[in-house]
Amino acid sequence: MDRKEFLKVSGLFLLTSYGLPSTVARAIAASTQAKPLSGGRRSKTVVLIFQRGAVDGLSMIPPVGDANYSQAIRPSIAIPTTGDKAALRLDGFFSLHPSLKNLAKFWHDGRMAVIHSVGSPDTTRSHFDAQDYMELGTPGIKNTPDGYLNRALAQFPVSTFRGVALQPTLPQSLRGSSGAFAMNSIQEFSGAGLSRPGMAQSFESLYGTALDQALRGAGQQSFDAMKSLAMLRDLKPSVPYPKGELSKRLSDIAKLIRGNTGVRIAVTDVGGWDTHQRQGASEGQLARRFEDFGDAIAAFVDDLGPLMEDVVLVTQTEFGRTVRENGNGGTDHGHGSAMLVIGNHVQGGKVHARWKGLASAELFEGRDLAVTTDYREVWSEILTRHLGVRTLDEVFPKYRAPDSRLKIFRT
Repeated sequence: MDRKEFLKVSGLFLLTSYGLPSTVARAIAASTQAKPLSGGRRSKTVVLIFQRGAVDGLSMIPPVGDANYSQAIRPSIAIPTTGDKAALRLDGFFSLHPSLKNLAKFWHDGRMAVIHSVGSPDTTRSHFDAQDYMELGTPGIKNTPDGYLNRALAQFPVSTFRGVALQPTLPQSLRGSSGAFAMNSIQEFSGAGLSRPGMAQSFESLYGTALDQALRGAGQQSFDAMKSLAMLRDLKPSVPYPKGELSKRLSDIAKLIRGNTGVRIAVTDVGGWDTHQRQGASEGQLARRFEDFGDAIAAFVDDLGPLMEDVVLVTQTEFGRTVRENGNGGTDHGHGSAMLVIGNHVQGGKVHARWKGLASAELFEGRDLAVTTDYREVWSEILTRHLGVRTLDEVFPKYRAPDSRLKIFRT
């Protein structure tokens, strides 16, 4: 069998996504204990969408009730409060960008919560550093060997699909010794080529005769995963999804959940939020990104239907953007931003915010929305209240959430 053909059809991201050899070795060791599809009790699942590039939280969830949010500081990008393209009212103070209109129903039925003025306590404005710090779960410290979501996975029984990323490479948050893997799509990973005569037997034979025990175990797990995913490949969504890469990825995550694969944490990302120029207000560059983003999430939630009893979807970004519009009709790298949390047991219809306001004296370094809620506080509630993580000492080392919790879940 031609080697290039083999690699193309096998989709072994499990073996290539980790980066460091020592991490690969630990992941392979964990993967040899993995099990195929679960047919038992349905797992609780968290789905994370990382908005890479730093989304403008003041446009996503505009604080129209703040006297300092106006066209005086955002002459061409402030979201209007009247007219056909007005911001969608949430609670009278905060609103929703009009391009996110398909998410409004989840707010009104009490299943979507907003966390505003949220982010990492580290003050870097470097995309790469901020993303690393956030995904490692140790702001300001880069030598942490694994990601916070991978450390959370360590508290659950080993299974093939407990940690999955629907994207080309494994994100930093899932890297580590707990055996997560990345794939572009179910179609690609399951390997349409395995249906060719003799291909499956060749795959099994190649890894079955491998001299290295770890490679043999990882190869067998990958083959089991592909066979399992092949059963999901033709599973039709219960609702139509819009076009776009995020929709494709969320549709595949929904298949993993509907197929009861035992996925505990699923991650994907979406870029295009670095709006230094011509950001736009209710229309324009950012509005188009919001429309794709919101429509994809709405389709995912509708597709799962009653299965949202066991699922929480979270969005986050590495930092926000400047309060004041720049000279190019855009915004520059800032500090605080906004997160969305959607699920049937979320205390929705509420903006959870320790709001200091947009007056100059309240801004971080006189220019940015302050971070008044550490993103780890949000995740602490999600991991313990929804996923059932028992202890956060290793997930977020040296961090303790404040006593006055946000309470983003219903009691």
